[in-house]
Parts: sequence; structure tokens; C-alpha cells
Amino acid sequence: MEGIIPLLKPKGMTSHDCVFRLRKILKMKRIGHTGTLDPDVTGVLPICIGRATKVAEYITDAGKQYEGEVTLGWTTTTEDASGDIVEQKKVNQSFTREQIESVLKSFVGTIEQTPPMYSAVKVRGKKLYEYARQGIEVERPTRKVNIYELQLLDDRAIFTGETIKFRFRVTCSKGTYIRTLAVMIGQALGYPAHMSELIRTRSASFSLDDCFTFEQIEKHMVDESMDQVLMPLELGISHLPKYQINDKVAEKVKNGAVISIPEQLKEIEGPIMIESENHKALALYIHHPSKPGLMKPTKVLAID
Repeated sequence: MEGIIPLLKPKGMTSHDCVFRLRKILKMKRIGHTGTLDPDVTGVLPICIGRATKVAEYITDAGKQYEGEVTLGWTTTTEDASGDIVEQKKVNQSFTREQIESVLKSFVGTIEQTPPMYSAVKVRGKKLYEYARQGIEVERPTRKVNIYELQLLDDRAIFTGETIKFRFRVTCSKGTYIRTLAVMIGQALGYPAHMSELIRTRSASFSLDDCFTFEQIEKHMVDESMDQVLMPLELGISHLPKYQINDKVAEKVKNGAVISIPEQLKEIEGPIMIESENHKALALYIHHPSKPGLMKPTKVLAID
């Protein structure tokens, strides 16, 4: 069994919990997830099965889309609704739609974020949440992330009340903390804030419409119809640039040979998917570091 299962991750489970449960359902060990989703977050979590685990990191590196909710009025230890209140301030002003949209627009582009203490980022060999659980505050590395789109989903003209909530949609790069973005939005509006709700609506090529629940997967397993659930690994890396080769070159690629870079891909910096004439992924290649005009494999995907 191999391929990618676009899982509809339920609330209350970690990404690792999801892998553990699928190993029991599918009765196999070679399963991997494509990036950590917090327990409170629901939505798209592509799970790689069998040979498809080779492309998991490339799905993780692809862009993501989320729909969430910002609540102004207080912030928490975890920057989401599950944490303890750290700072509280009654909202004593109204905001127009234009004011909020202007703030959201200011975050589009490359921004710097400091990961929250309750996160899986490693510092000195330990995850930040391990320090946080011990009450230890450590210096956290600032990272640059890209916000491609940030839209207000609420159609109100005026936002008012002692606490104010509004929904948003964000398309962003790998490594973006939406919890932290919610806090940053609140700071820009002059109030402590937290992310009160979040769902991932897209990961790489997979959207909510593609996803299956655990219950649906179990039923397909019983009915021996897993072919309706498993997506081809090619779909997981369909966002990468492609180079189609003939059967003669394919034999070299399967053996990990260095090959020439086609003219149209010479400016590409990231990985390139090498595919056969029948559109099957054979390998992932990158520019050769010491041989200009050539590229070498980072992953050979062909099975024969």
C-alpha cells in the first residue's frame, strides 16, 4: 500500500497521534505526516503511506492556507484559546472595516516572527514546549516567513464591543505561526489578542474537499476500497517544476545518474520533479553544487 491520504484532522489530536491511529487502521508502520498541526487545529493533514514517505518533506515545504479567528481583549501563554490569560485589556473603541483591512494588508509580504514558547521549535536540542512546561523562558530564534494573502472574512462595517472577534483567511509559507500572527494583528490594533479558532484549508495540492475522516478511512479499509482514499505521490509534489524524460534517460535517472539541466529550468533554485513519459515521478533533482549545467538526485522515487 502506498500513496497519500489527505486526512481531515480532528480537534484534540496531535499529528503524531494521527499517524499512530492510522498505523493501527492500515496495519502498517511506514506512515508519516507532513508537518505539525497543533491539537486544537483541525483541517488538512496529508499523510504519506509507504513509498510516498519519501516526498513528505516536500509537501511540508509547500504553501499552506488557513481560516482562523482573532479575538481582541486578552492574550494567552499559548497564543490560542487553550492557554492561561497573560494580559487582558477591555476594548474601549470601535474599529471600521477599513482599519482592520489596512492592518491585515500591512502583514502581506515577508515578515519576522518569534515562535511561541508552546511550539515544537528546538533550542539547544529541546523543543520549546518542553521548556515552557518546566516554566523556563529561553531566547527564541526570530524567523522570516512569507504571507502571500491575508483577507478579512467578516462582512461587518463596524466592529465594537468589550472583546472583538473577526475571521480571516491567510495563505502563507512553511513555518508561519498563525497563533503568533493573530497576536501581531492585535498588537497592530493596540490590544492584546489571541487566535481563538483555526482550520487548515489547504496544504500543498490538497484542500478540505479532498479529505477523509478516520471513520471514512476505516470503512474503506474494511470494504477493501482504499484505492478511493490513496492519492498518488505525484499529486503531493505537483507544485514542483517538472522535467519529462524519455525511457532511455529514465534508466539513468533510476540509477541516480547526473543529468543535464534543460534550458527552461536553469533558473530554478529548488527541487525539480523528473517524470516519465507517462507522467510517473521518477526522482527529485537539484542543481549540482560543483558542476554547472548539471543536476543530481536528492530522492530516487522509481521502484524499478
